Amino acid sequence: MTALVETATRAGRVAGRVVEVLNRPWLRTCGVALAVAVSLWSFHRVPGASWEPAVLGLLPWVVGKYVLCPLRWRSLSTAGRTRRWYLRTYAESELLGLMSPGHIGADLWRMHRLRADAAMAPPFAIAEVGLDRLIGALGLTVFVLLAGATLPPRLMLAAIGIAVALLLVALVVKHRRPDLLAARPLPSPRVVLKGTLLSVGYQATIIGLLMGTVAAMGGHPSPIALLGVFGASQVAGIVPGVNGASPRDGALVVGLATLGISWPAAVGAVALTALLAWLPATLLGGSSLAVSRLARRRVAPVVA
Repeated sequence: MTALVETATRAGRVAGRVVEVLNRPWLRTCGVALAVAVSLWSFHRVPGASWEPAVLGLLPWVVGKYVLCPLRWRSLSTAGRTRRWYLRTYAESELLGLMSPGHIGADLWRMHRLRADAAMAPPFAIAEVGLDRLIGALGLTVFVLLAGATLPPRLMLAAIGIAVALLLVALVVKHRRPDLLAARPLPSPRVVLKGTLLSVGYQATIIGLLMGTVAAMGGHPSPIALLGVFGASQVAGIVPGVNGASPRDGALVVGLATLGISWPAAVGAVALTALLAWLPATLLGGSSLAVSRLARRRVAPVVA
C-alpha cells in the first residue's frame, strides 16, 4: 500500500510539472486566437456561411454540458452537496479545463473543491472524479455503439474494446485491491444506468452542436452520416490534446471532408465548435469564479 501511495505521489508531481510547463497564458491566448482566426477565415472562404445555425446548435449543447453532466456527477457523488454546488463547480471546472492541455484543469479543480468544500480526503476526491469520468466514457462508448450501423467494422471493434477494457479494470481493482474501494463504495447498477443515460444524452447534444456548426459553414450532410463521423472521431479522442487542435478534432475534419464538405468548411466547422465552447464557459464558469472571489474578499476582513 505504501509503494502504491508513493507511486501515485510521484505521478501527481510529474503531472503537476507537465501542466505547469504547458499551461502558459500565451499558449491559451494563441489557442483562442487561432480558433477565432480560422473561423473568420472560413466564413470569408465559404459562400453562404451564417452564424444562426451554430447558435441554435449551441443551445442544446449548453444544457447537455452544464446541466446533464453536473447531474451525472451528483448522482455518483458521495459528497452530499447541493445541486447548485455541482452546477457551479462543474461550470468553473470547464472554464479551467479549456485553459489547460488535455482538459486536465477541470478534473484538478473538481478535486480541489471536493477537498475544500466537502472535506473529502485526496484519494477519495481522485476516486470520485475518476468514477465520473469512467461513467462518462461508458456513456460515450454506448453512444458510439448506437451509431454502429454507420461505423467501419474496425472502429466498432475499437469501441467494444474500450467498453471491455473499462469493465476489466473495474473488476481487477475490485478483486486485487478491495481496500482501495472500501471507503468509497461502488455505485449501484441503478445509479450507473442513470449516469450512463445522462452521458448518452450529453453526447446527443454534441451532435446538435456539430450539425449547427456544419450548417453554419454551408454544409448539409445526412444526420446518420454525421453520426458515424462523430462516432469515429470520438474513438480518435482517446488520445488527449488541446481544445480545437486534438486528434479528435483532426479526425472530425477528415470525416466531414469524406462527406463531401469542402476542406475550408470542414476546418471552419470544427474551429467554430471549439470557439463556441468558450462562450458558455466564460459566462457561467467565469461569473461563478468571480462571485466566489468577491465573497471571499468580503469575508476576509471579518475573519482577520
